[in-house]
Amino acid sequence: MLELYKPFWQKIKKLNLDKNDIQQLIDKTSNKLIDPIQGDFPRWFEAYKKLPKINQITCNTSLNAITCTADIELDEKERIKACYQGLIPWRKGPFDMFSSYIDSEWQSFMKWNRIEKQLPDINNKAILDVGCGNGYYMFRMLAHSPSIVMGIDPGLLQVMQFWSVEKYVNSEMAVLPLAIQDLPKNMNCFDVVFSMGVLYHRKSPIHHLKELANCLKSNGHLVIETLVVNGDESTCLIPTNRYAQMRNVWFLPSVEMLKIMLERSGFDNVQCIDLTETTIEEQRTTEWMKFHSLKQFLNEDLNKTIEGYALPLRATLTAQKK
Repeated sequence: MLELYKPFWQKIKKLNLDKNDIQQLIDKTSNKLIDPIQGDFPRWFEAYKKLPKINQITCNTSLNAITCTADIELDEKERIKACYQGLIPWRKGPFDMFSSYIDSEWQSFMKWNRIEKQLPDINNKAILDVGCGNGYYMFRMLAHSPSIVMGIDPGLLQVMQFWSVEKYVNSEMAVLPLAIQDLPKNMNCFDVVFSMGVLYHRKSPIHHLKELANCLKSNGHLVIETLVVNGDESTCLIPTNRYAQMRNVWFLPSVEMLKIMLERSGFDNVQCIDLTETTIEEQRTTEWMKFHSLKQFLNEDLNKTIEGYALPLRATLTAQKK
């Protein structure tokens, strides 16, 4: 499986990275895959390996669903569907892989469509997507012709889902099975860094913002999306226990407070490009993610979380490293 990364290791040499930093990425990626800690990894990898080789594929990453088509027989389509079902649950998407429509929990295209036209220019740019999941947003970025796209996510299921799509898209992107704290210090090599849905999971949000800044070139751009609350620059929410049934939610700032946090973490030109309440149409249970989802995490009237907090409100901000 480590051979899958060989083309990317060659490509990443184009970045202004020290050889030792590249070797650190290679070594940490290898260690995570050689000795995976998740017990289902062999089953996921087997599902990936069973995906057949297909010739003359047409892919479209500009649609709401990342789409791959080819002239193949029905039995092969069924075989492909079974492989993708072996990688359930699918959180981000959707994907349409040879008539197998992977209806993910998140209708991720709704968020992407809201922010796409307001993003920094990523044409011919080096991109890092922190907490990228299965890479849905990375695939959507391909329509803008970036030079390099690297994702990081410690979840091996998400990495395997990415491989299962990238196998046919053939994008030369990579998702490394790493968290941001696994990256070399002060990389300072990416033009644009995305952090979508990560900040509220971090116990030290300011530290996370500084980690993101340390991945960017001078004048590089950050795109950050997170849960927020309404209020002024002094407003934030620290849940007493859970938030919408999530255990690992630590800090929800107001947009105004987040702007100050970004400015004090080495950014300027901070702008909020989207502020949207999450709905049960955007996040829901499907046959590809059969566990409870947002509707089950709200009260009976669907006007507060089950704990009594305000409904999930998500903001996307852009900022530029000083």
